[in-house]
Amino acid sequence: MNNKADLGREGELQASTYLENKGYAVLERNYRYKRSEIDLIVSKGDLLVFVEVKTKTSVNFGQPEIAIDEKKAAKVMEGAEHYIQSTNWKKNIRFDVISLVKNKDRFTIEHFEDAFY
Repeated sequence: MNNKADLGREGELQASTYLENKGYAVLERNYRYKRSEIDLIVSKGDLLVFVEVKTKTSVNFGQPEIAIDEKKAAKVMEGAEHYIQSTNWKKNIRFDVISLVKNKDRFTIEHFEDAFY
């Protein structure tokens, strides 16, 4: 990995593969609305899931998911609201977090369903 952005992109790719293997369909990657960005928007049946992905190479300063504060959650929810309105989604939604830690060439993945709202 050359830098933090490369690590983030690699983590998002790992997260999308993980979700696809769990039966989710990836609808959007890096969805942007104003100042918000949603890493992944996926669906499974009548469920639409907005996913925040956090990736680190070390847990010396805490797990990746602790980097999601109320401000970040609010931005994700703002983008989600726009996506829901623009697609006229009328079914269930959920906000998930996928936390990844890379050690050499391997990732440890934790999936937190219904992480915030």
